[in-house]
Amino acid sequence: MPGGEYEVEPTKRHHSLHSLSESSETGPDDEGPPPLTPLQKLTADMCKDEKTIKDLIVGRRVGFYKVRGEIGCGTFSRVKLGFHALTKDKVALKILDKTRLDSQAQRLLYKEISNMECLHHPNVVRLFEVVETPSRLYLVLEYAGGGDLHSRIATDGKLSDNASKIIFAQILSAIKYMHDINVIHRDLKAENVLLTCSGCVKVADFGFSTQVSNRSVALDTFCGSPPYAAPELFRDECYLGAPVDVWAMGVLLFFMVTGTMPFRAETIGKLRRCVIECAYTVPPWVPGPCQRLIKGILKGDPAERHAVDQMLGCDWLLPVQFPWTMATPELSSPLQSMLDSERSDLAEEVEQVEEEVRSSLEELGFSTEHPPNGRPKDSRSAVTGVYRILLHQAQKRRGCDSPPVVRGMVRDPKREGLRAYKGLRHTSKLCVLS
Repeated sequence: MPGGEYEVEPTKRHHSLHSLSESSETGPDDEGPPPLTPLQKLTADMCKDEKTIKDLIVGRRVGFYKVRGEIGCGTFSRVKLGFHALTKDKVALKILDKTRLDSQAQRLLYKEISNMECLHHPNVVRLFEVVETPSRLYLVLEYAGGGDLHSRIATDGKLSDNASKIIFAQILSAIKYMHDINVIHRDLKAENVLLTCSGCVKVADFGFSTQVSNRSVALDTFCGSPPYAAPELFRDECYLGAPVDVWAMGVLLFFMVTGTMPFRAETIGKLRRCVIECAYTVPPWVPGPCQRLIKGILKGDPAERHAVDQMLGCDWLLPVQFPWTMATPELSSPLQSMLDSERSDLAEEVEQVEEEVRSSLEELGFSTEHPPNGRPKDSRSAVTGVYRILLHQAQKRRGCDSPPVVRGMVRDPKREGLRAYKGLRHTSKLCVLS
């Protein structure tokens, strides 16, 4: 089986003490062969069991995944619910028909896979595995069972101030992380913000994403949804990626707190004029700190638009507290000394997670060949899929997928604002996939 670091543990065979025939016994006192591991049983079923083979032929199974009903669709893809046959975890299977993809769509697809490979953050949907058949490509993704943000607001109306803070802070954390590694989303909208049942945000759909050598690289492709498009996109100018994502976050924030879009028009031409002129009005009942944040983001000149770091330190997000540690690697004393003191604890916790995953792999029937720190890295390997799903399970048990909370009143906004900003970490030591 492909996968490198892990392989099926072979059944030990030797001659029985009581006969000359070869036996699968593991010891002289055993009366028969040892029970099959879950992996051995699954592999045998995929080769010999008629129902399993039929499911594989008709598409009710793909690799180690059972395929169930459709949960979404896109221009080039359908998304179905899946279950991993070994771990029993729910996954989302993004299914693409390769025969319908032209060369440009194929380039976007492989760029999407490449970008998702380097994104490992609690608020970014995870890529577990890629399964390819002669006619289809399956992206096995983390499943978020709470629907998307657009459907929630369309059904229940605008969010409360606290709910908006909790969701927006997580989107901001994800975008900050992405921009720090020079990945630009370019299609940020409410439909692409998924929610777990616990309320954790998962930014999804990286079909238009791109990775640049640095954030000063100019882009020239119009991407995304027109209601979320920045003025520079409508002006057909070359643009910087980060301010375009920031603008889309401003539109998202407006939609969350008001239940309506800031720019509305009957035609694309009229919408274009509204966006270029920044013709929008924030309702007076929106809290003042939130109004200031929206107005700081939705500025026509990208150079005047709030940067992500400014948004992190704003008064409106001040009471938000994440359940998992966040900090940027550039931070220095006195915060750096505090982080240094925590580093050994973090390393120990990471090792505990790794050991837990290794133990689970062995229970399923995988044996490790390489050093303990070796991790499967080939996303087209079934072993990598199992490893990443087990790793995600272990991280969730440690609170990695818990949403932030809103604290009470802040007595000293300036002091607390500085503390909140410096205390934010936009990567998680527990969220490292390979």
